[in-house]
Amino acid sequence: MEITVLAFGIAKDIFGGQLITVELGDSTATTADLKVSLEARYPKLKQLASYMVAVNNEYAEDGGVITELDEVAIIPPVSGG
Repeated sequence: MEITVLAFGIAKDIFGGQLITVELGDSTATTADLKVSLEARYPKLKQLASYMVAVNNEYAEDGGVITELDEVAIIPPVSGG
């Protein structure tokens, strides 16, 4: 299954753009599967202190299922003052 991933902040720099496509093995992939795939393709992603996956505008746990129709985003850590 192929999904489109939106990147924000430093993740956009790591990916080289705001949108990337990722091929995941089957139709029952999870957010954990996505993280493994992204970190293999973009090793610098592992250097972030943390990052979140959002699916359909809500933060998703690692076991959450992703489908091709979902809107998926990578949200890096945010700091402010």
